[in-house]
Amino acid sequence: MNKPGHYPARYWHKIDDNHIQCNLCPRKCILKNEQRGFCYVRQNLNGQLILTTYGYSSGFCIDPVEKKPLNQFYPGSSVLSFGTVGCNLACPFCQNWDLSKSRNDARAREIAYPATIAKAAQQSQCKSVAFTYNEPIIFAEYAIDTAKVCHELGIKTIAVTAGYIEEGAREDFFACMDAANVDLKAFNDAFYKELVSASLPPVLDTLLYLKKETNVWLEITNLIIPHKNDSEEEISAMTQWIAKNLGPDVPLHFSAFHPAYKMQNIERTPPETLFKARKIALKNGMHYVYTGNIYDKEGSSTYCHVCKNLLIERDGYRLGEYHLVEKNKCEYCGTICAGCF
Repeated sequence: MNKPGHYPARYWHKIDDNHIQCNLCPRKCILKNEQRGFCYVRQNLNGQLILTTYGYSSGFCIDPVEKKPLNQFYPGSSVLSFGTVGCNLACPFCQNWDLSKSRNDARAREIAYPATIAKAAQQSQCKSVAFTYNEPIIFAEYAIDTAKVCHELGIKTIAVTAGYIEEGAREDFFACMDAANVDLKAFNDAFYKELVSASLPPVLDTLLYLKKETNVWLEITNLIIPHKNDSEEEISAMTQWIAKNLGPDVPLHFSAFHPAYKMQNIERTPPETLFKARKIALKNGMHYVYTGNIYDKEGSSTYCHVCKNLLIERDGYRLGEYHLVEKNKCEYCGTICAGCF
């Protein structure tokens, strides 16, 4: 395409002379000429679906991998993080709403082609590149091309995603990822429909696919919002489902809500709610359960699920004591700690 940022998109088909349908995510937006999808960055231009933000970023940052959050994917390593604009969900509590809700392509103003990003990560001695800040699924073509170049240089790739994606695109997208943190926003479909204009089953399908059909290292984040998804019953049901269907070794992060965007009137999540959620998850058989967005050394650290000794101490994002030997064995009892080390 002649216009900067425009790139032929995949995952769509023509309906008739006036409309096309995007097949990237479960929304399956039907678009007339010049109309943009719900995500804003995919547009029908003259009967072709176009990604409008290819090669443009809304910013870069070098982060510790624990900030993604990924606690068992090369702990202590550095990650080059970047994103674009737009999103295929409508979360009123979005902490990056200035990017995800942007309706201005100019917000993604930094030119950053795949090779440039990969070389920047290499020069910065980053172990990985993370597609984050806004939903990377909506710029799948850009993320996939970037991931391929990263792999050529020996750099890992991470998707920080809500997992709201269709089957065909899902296979292509995650085939290029080494790790993913999936934001499981709640464990009830009413929450998804009422608050984020989506549905829960496709997200569960993504989680099942990642665990059973790929070698992608998977961790899950659940943002606990007071009075919305914080009941003990829901947390118990969610953690039982994860343990049974994905296995107890999938790390789970319970994160505290802070008032943001359109939900300024809801209080912050009390730390006690996260402590209780962590206890419920551990009781239901989860091996690695963390707390986030609060200061909690115990909830940030990794423990052996057999002998209960400390394996990786964390104070915020800083690593302290480290008791894994031979890459991933507990120094005390020899139990393998799941992850990439």
